[in-house]
Amino acid sequence: MSARTRVIVMSITAPVVAFAMLGGFLGKVMAREETYQHLRIFDDVVGMIANYYVEEADMDKVMLGAMHGLADSLDPDSAYLTPAEVKQAESGTPLPPAGVGLELTRQYYLRVIAARDNSPAAKAGLRTGDYVRAINDKPTREMSVWEGMRALRGAPGSKVSLTIIRGNAADPHVVELTREPEPGSAVSARIAAPAVGYVRVAALGRDTADQLKANVDDVVKRGAAKVIVDVRRVSSGAIDDGLAMARLFVAKGTLAQRESKSGAHETIAASAGDGAITVPIVVLIDTGTSGAAEVFASALAGNNRAELIGEHTIGRAAAQKLVRLPDGAGLWLSTIRYLTPSGAPLNEKGLEPTVAVDESDAVEFGQPAPTTDPILDKAIERLTEKKAA
Repeated sequence: MSARTRVIVMSITAPVVAFAMLGGFLGKVMAREETYQHLRIFDDVVGMIANYYVEEADMDKVMLGAMHGLADSLDPDSAYLTPAEVKQAESGTPLPPAGVGLELTRQYYLRVIAARDNSPAAKAGLRTGDYVRAINDKPTREMSVWEGMRALRGAPGSKVSLTIIRGNAADPHVVELTREPEPGSAVSARIAAPAVGYVRVAALGRDTADQLKANVDDVVKRGAAKVIVDVRRVSSGAIDDGLAMARLFVAKGTLAQRESKSGAHETIAASAGDGAITVPIVVLIDTGTSGAAEVFASALAGNNRAELIGEHTIGRAAAQKLVRLPDGAGLWLSTIRYLTPSGAPLNEKGLEPTVAVDESDAVEFGQPAPTTDPILDKAIERLTEKKAA
């Protein structure tokens, strides 16, 4: 291995080792021989690339790819940030105010978790499970969720182009979206059937719990004896927003548990004054339910406060923080994950519905959207049956 290559290897290895010594990335396992063995293999791989690759390798590019690969192997929300991205994250500068209403995860490429109701993405027909192959012609194969979500933001009225693959389609579909200001929360309600209220939570924010209570109170005043709360295709909002919603329905008991690197479990419990809403509830979930909405559904199901009707959720219930590296770069790492009230894994596992019902199948672009809603129909049917019984 050349002297220059060794310098490059040391410059990239030193931050990893330093981070390990701080008790973060590698923690106590750094002392184990198998961990040192991995670092020796890493050194060998870099040397072989430098010495045997058919052309002169761009070692800076190789090392950047290695750092991205380390973070990508952890979970979809962890990422390696360049020094420029770290400065952006630490600046405190708010993100541009407009977006397209998408939440993303990673699965080889960036992939749609959910498109917010009435957002530019939803109006264009984007659905949970669509692959975003490129953003403004930039491939997403090596793009982190952190980077992708920021690429979608911009000034109101500005445009962004997405290259979409759906299902087994061979040809991509290019969609041009116009960015719009994104609401902090969005809650609406109606009477769905005799004595059955329906409350749609389309986006979560700090005031969502207040809006949810007001809308449930409204349908109850209009004659609802039971209420459906719909959190399908909801991935926005902080976890605390979902816990605040859960407190409306759970008077006592454990709402969730938090687990950190140490393995310690912190219990999040209902407090005095919680449980103001006492009417029977069912919660609608699907593969687009994640984050705060997922923790909300878990809290109600775990306390036998509601049945979950719909599809298995994605399992995205973790919190990330930035850890700086000595060279100015950083790691955006999941450092806390949430568990169900009973302590079962939630992050990367998801929630199993009480009553499993599949959403309508995705249609090809340009085809009319499904007019039926089998999950909502099943919820109304179930509540009506219980009333008759």
